[in-house]
Amino acid sequence: MTNEVTVPLLPCASIDDIVTFYEVLGFRTTYQQRKPNPYVALRRDDLHLHFFEMAGFDPEQSYGSCLVLTSDIAELHRAFAAGMRTAYGRVLVSGTPRMTRPRARRNYDGVGGFSVIDPGGNWIRVVQNVAETPAVATVPPGRLAKALANAVVQGDSRGDVQQAIRILDSALARPQSDDDPVAQVEVLVYRAELAMVLRDQETAREMLARADAVVLSADETRRAAPTFEAAADLSAAMR
Repeated sequence: MTNEVTVPLLPCASIDDIVTFYEVLGFRTTYQQRKPNPYVALRRDDLHLHFFEMAGFDPEQSYGSCLVLTSDIAELHRAFAAGMRTAYGRVLVSGTPRMTRPRARRNYDGVGGFSVIDPGGNWIRVVQNVAETPAVATVPPGRLAKALANAVVQGDSRGDVQQAIRILDSALARPQSDDDPVAQVEVLVYRAELAMVLRDQETAREMLARADAVVLSADETRRAAPTFEAAADLSAAMR
């Protein structure tokens, strides 16, 4: 048979909090019950997520995770971000829930992706559907780009924020004359994002100020535009 569908069933502390959050992302409730156990089914187009409530569940200790394969990562991220801005006035970049931004993942052969960490602490990992767009594994050029790629594996894929910070801080502590200015901006903004995850707004502001001070050519400014958009989201989250 070829029409099987797998639907992840994920834990949470409150299905009410789950419903509220996922409605912001454009999901609708297709089924909900309170007895014999709290349970909710959510759907957004062809994306299905189901959740069950556990008494005493701690989202910070959750191991819940699933992959979402899509042909358009950027469009889905834009839709989620727009929902957050409408509901919260900003994109959630720290605490639980939050959302990372699209980046290439070296441990997925260069396939891009982002993650939504929901109120249950579940990592909903959105990645490119390689069946539709075959991935080409590449090694990022340049010292800073390689450091960023390694940090993304730790911070976005494994959720090890401290290790990602160590990688970036080590790279930033050893500036070199041939460093790519755009990569420098990307490293600084990602470092600010990781600081926000740890609720360290002082460091986040410092990194964003350093990113804004990087001298760029017109072409480099164009290449760095998406990163500066992410920086604006981080700044908005600190207001």
